[in-house]
Amino acid sequence: MKTSTLAPVAPAFTRIRTVIVDDEPAARRGLRLLLERDPAVEIVGEASGGAEAAEMIAREKPELAFLDVQMPGCDGFQALAKVGVAAAPAVIFVTAYDEHALRAFEVNAVDYLLKPFDDLRFGAALQRAKEEVRRRQTDHVNSRLHQLLDYLQASPPPVAPDETSPDRILIKSSGEIFFLKAEEIDWIEAEGDYMKFHVAGRAHLMRETMARLETRLDSKRFIRIHRSTIVNIDRLRKLSPSFAGEYAVILHDGTKLKLSRGYHERIATLLKQSL
Repeated sequence: MKTSTLAPVAPAFTRIRTVIVDDEPAARRGLRLLLERDPAVEIVGEASGGAEAAEMIAREKPELAFLDVQMPGCDGFQALAKVGVAAAPAVIFVTAYDEHALRAFEVNAVDYLLKPFDDLRFGAALQRAKEEVRRRQTDHVNSRLHQLLDYLQASPPPVAPDETSPDRILIKSSGEIFFLKAEEIDWIEAEGDYMKFHVAGRAHLMRETMARLETRLDSKRFIRIHRSTIVNIDRLRKLSPSFAGEYAVILHDGTKLKLSRGYHERIATLLKQSL
């Protein structure tokens, strides 16, 4: 039997929006020079104090912040408190004092850079921050996809009075939502608790039962040929004798599927209708 699988697709990410906060211009300049080496990072702002930093973070909505701890007027921890947990970016604290390290990790900082640090230590902190930002982005994308899919499935498109099934199937596969038109589907097979849709050489999985899916599909377009197989009638090319009076269903792309004895009558009815 000819089958195909869909390779996992990694979500496409944009550059990591980053801000630098330090009351020392030389320290900000040093961080900027290090960050500008990395094409995955986009510096969207700098601030010299905590209050200014809180306003900038609220305005720019960065995903990563390099944040000094001790600054006049409003320190790094107070700046985060002003921003709020929900809006706070991933944070790497940068300071010349190690007594704040425990508190930094209590507020879920990604890392704590103690001045002076070398390029190797900086690179390790930045890599850790990248992983955290990508994890947050992935979680956010998956959450939005689930919400969208739930909404679309709860609100199916309107259908004409004489139609008994939707003209499209919504499938979440590898972090993406596919809108499959009925005519695009070649055949469908059961695979555990999922249904595998074969579409132009690719495969998409959907959590569904064969019985429920069969009731949703247009019986004028799809026919069940086995307890675990449904085919698009337009993809049928021929019936080929197999053995002991059995037949195989051959599709236009060469896929060979088993025609179960219990479904012979359906194929026979289809052939009579086409004569």
